[in-house]
Amino acid sequence: MTQRRDFLATSSTGLLAAFLASGSRAQEQDVDASLTAEERANIQLVDQFCKGWEAMELSAVFATMKEDAIYRQSQDTPSVTGHQAISDLMQPWIESSHKITYEVLETFARGPVVINRRIDIYHSNDDERHLEWEGVGLFLIEDGLIREWQDFTMRIQRGKA
Repeated sequence: MTQRRDFLATSSTGLLAAFLASGSRAQEQDVDASLTAEERANIQLVDQFCKGWEAMELSAVFATMKEDAIYRQSQDTPSVTGHQAISDLMQPWIESSHKITYEVLETFARGPVVINRRIDIYHSNDDERHLEWEGVGLFLIEDGLIREWQDFTMRIQRGKA
């Protein structure tokens, strides 16, 4: 298990670079034609996961994740493990938001890995809790559920513009 985490941690940068470099090419060609049934299913799972956040329903989010899923909020933060730890980390954002938007800009899948570039907005009347985040999410799918989820920040804006 540690070896896989070490591999993901060290190889994430390379995967992200390949994804971002191929992003414009992927938009120009019919990427769906090259996806396997498993990759399509993995993309649908990650899309369902994002919709769970927009519904502000952690039960819907956790229905897409293994019980002992690992989440790393950004490249500068340590990971947490399990639904309860993820809930403890994210519940304050849900409670302070009147709406959550996950706008998926691009998605790439190969085998059990899904990468999406997205803008997450936690809409809040409290200016200090309003957050717009743009970044890349890396998801490892195992047995039809999200095993690991790592986000990499490209841009973050706190407070309303």
